[in-house]
Amino acid sequence: MAAGDTHPDLPPRAIVPRSDRHQVVVIGSGFGGLFGTKALRKADVDVTMIAKTTHHLFQPLLYQVATGILSEGEIAPPTREVLAHQKNAQVLLGEVTGIDLESRLITSHVLGRELVTPYDSLIVAAGAGQSYFGNDHFAEFAPGMKSIDDALELRGRIFGAFEMAELGASRGENVDHLLTFVVVGAGPTGVEMAGQIAELAHRTLTRDFRAISTRQARVILVDAAPQVLPPFGAKLGRWTQEKLEKLGVEVMLGALVSEVDERGLVVKYKDGTSQRIEAVAKVWAAGVQANPLGRQLAEQTGAPLDRAGRISVNPDLTLPGYPEVFVVGDMIALDNLPGVAQVAIQGAKYAAKEIKGRLDGKPAQGPFKYFDKGSMAIISRFRAVAMVGKLRLTGVIAWLMWLVVHLVYLTGFKNRLTAVLRWAVSFIGTGRSERTSTEQQIFARAALQRLARGASDLVSQPGEYDDAERRRAELEAQAVEEARLSDENKRGVKVSG
Repeated sequence: MAAGDTHPDLPPRAIVPRSDRHQVVVIGSGFGGLFGTKALRKADVDVTMIAKTTHHLFQPLLYQVATGILSEGEIAPPTREVLAHQKNAQVLLGEVTGIDLESRLITSHVLGRELVTPYDSLIVAAGAGQSYFGNDHFAEFAPGMKSIDDALELRGRIFGAFEMAELGASRGENVDHLLTFVVVGAGPTGVEMAGQIAELAHRTLTRDFRAISTRQARVILVDAAPQVLPPFGAKLGRWTQEKLEKLGVEVMLGALVSEVDERGLVVKYKDGTSQRIEAVAKVWAAGVQANPLGRQLAEQTGAPLDRAGRISVNPDLTLPGYPEVFVVGDMIALDNLPGVAQVAIQGAKYAAKEIKGRLDGKPAQGPFKYFDKGSMAIISRFRAVAMVGKLRLTGVIAWLMWLVVHLVYLTGFKNRLTAVLRWAVSFIGTGRSERTSTEQQIFARAALQRLARGASDLVSQPGEYDDAERRRAELEAQAVEEARLSDENKRGVKVSG
């Protein structure tokens, strides 16, 4: 929907008034959005960040929330708190649904409320979501790993599977499907997730159950690719696979997932044969799809999209014909850049510098150049792989590098300190500090999806409760009656009929 359209079920829009200063709108609160906003803190501009969540998510550690190592607050501090001291920045909650490039207007929605925000310069850092390669119905039974909601749901599904297995075994039932965990995708997220589930089953939970032995749990890592961690090269891929198998992870390569349901999934091999795996707990860590806003931008500019929905941009990260619009991070197709945090961070800083330079009358920068700071993935405690330039590291050294790098990029001293403490509990000891899960965590997503307008169907619309005086009278009458009952000692006294 373009910014000039109005949804028929929504109330009249509210429009943010333009100010005298240069208005920069940043879409997204991830790495690109946050670092782009912070890079403009000394510029003579007003920055408005619009994001569909209230927090800045450190996505590389989501799997540790899902497996009970860290709490969600430690990897997702409130964006308002992070930017509290940046006086030229405002944070607005809302999912951006429309970008009108000609009018320079952004339309966002949250719980039926619509807001239109004007801009002079725009940084689009909306990121990417999980890709199911055209099989979006798989998501109902195999959640991805892109949000706090995803991680909490997976935590509930993983620990809940052990709980239901204990219950089923106590009833004399076969519980193999409950003690089988499948991770789809052998990239860094999938490898890290499979390794941590294996450590949970074979190390952390071994004394907690009576009717089942968690050591008998199966953890299966599935991928259609011929090796684990393809971007890390063949040597590190082989080393990683060997270490996963020593942990007890079954690695199934060349296996394409063709069907997913509540009780399991089906994989197909190159020779045409199929195999069904019975497993209730499944994690989808295969593939990403750029934010749908990329398609809107492509339709308005004529810029092509690649298969992952990423839009082609100019060498300076701007859109063709719209030099005031920058697109950064996972949304762009440029020079085969990888979908990692550093691309978003460096791109956002580049865009912010260009905006400041234009206002100061400075010449344009050269084309955006990405500096590759390396890649790493953790397999389990004391086991990791790292690739920095031509250097290839494995084992404890790579693991220590992983710890240091992730601590550096965690936002806030408090979060860094608590992360170190929780890592000590989990990696040196055997405990997991965040094992609490609820039915709501597991089923809320599916329940909301069954509503026509999602969470908007559960709240009142603006204007529905405008009779303030009537509500005030009702509340006052209720308070008077409560006080009378207490003063006359009539609470708990049976009223004779």
